[in-house]
Amino acid sequence: MTEQPEGMEQPNPEAAEVTEPPVLASPASTAGGETTNPYIYAIGRIEPRFPSLAVEREVAHATGRAEETSGLTDRETLQSVLSERDNRYLVRQLRFVMTVEGLETYIVQPRDPVDFELLVDAIRPAPRPTDVDVVIGIRGPIAPPEAFGGLTIPVVLFDQLYSFDVETLIQGIPRPEDTPEDQEERFRAAAEELYYRIGQVVHNTGATDEHRALNYLTVRYPAIYAQTAEMYEQDASLSRVEVRPSRLSSARRIVDVVFTYTNRNTDVDEKYFVRVDVTEEFPFLVTKMSPFYER
Repeated sequence: MTEQPEGMEQPNPEAAEVTEPPVLASPASTAGGETTNPYIYAIGRIEPRFPSLAVEREVAHATGRAEETSGLTDRETLQSVLSERDNRYLVRQLRFVMTVEGLETYIVQPRDPVDFELLVDAIRPAPRPTDVDVVIGIRGPIAPPEAFGGLTIPVVLFDQLYSFDVETLIQGIPRPEDTPEDQEERFRAAAEELYYRIGQVVHNTGATDEHRALNYLTVRYPAIYAQTAEMYEQDASLSRVEVRPSRLSSARRIVDVVFTYTNRNTDVDEKYFVRVDVTEEFPFLVTKMSPFYER
């Protein structure tokens, strides 16, 4: 894991409700589904690709020169070869593709060449379905097919990239002080369910204001997990997640992320929200999780 997520540390007021799986409206988007800013805050998986036969053969040649590859899997061998300082030129030749929900979504490149090392770290020797990569950066133009092995998807120049697995993220969430130690397993289970619920938001490529806010909260704000676990203990279900423009929005782009919990016996809703500023590349918290009242 290259960096522990911090904290483990736009839409219409009549925003569409989110049910299972959550589906968000995108009022902050243009007709083409893109925001008016170029920022990306995406959660997915990064995989290396060979852009040409020549690069593939060069990697094979470097692998043949490598020592102590006996017994390693192909993936372990690739990670070992690319980790060698003498082979760093190969890393610059590869194309690193981020997939979101299994779809090729971005080609990612570092703005600072030093950060090619982060891309090497994203190549797990033994990948698992729960591996996650978070990319924060600026979206560039669509890649020309001749330059990127036929891929015609946007290029993202990242300023921050960190890789982890879901279990590490969930285990890193601080257990609330008022949660008994013997209930920790239930708390972790509730947190994991919330992570995957938010991850099911349709077409969340981390490009719209609402999706960037959700992804930021997912990996950087543990209070949403604590609140959800507490509501489960009160016999309430998470029924909706909505993202709305904040009434504080003026010169800055600020959204309210509203979590609705419905009591399983009385069917009464209880709402909580957190306010996020998504004006610039790095979203940040404006107000902490607190009760939400319709106005």
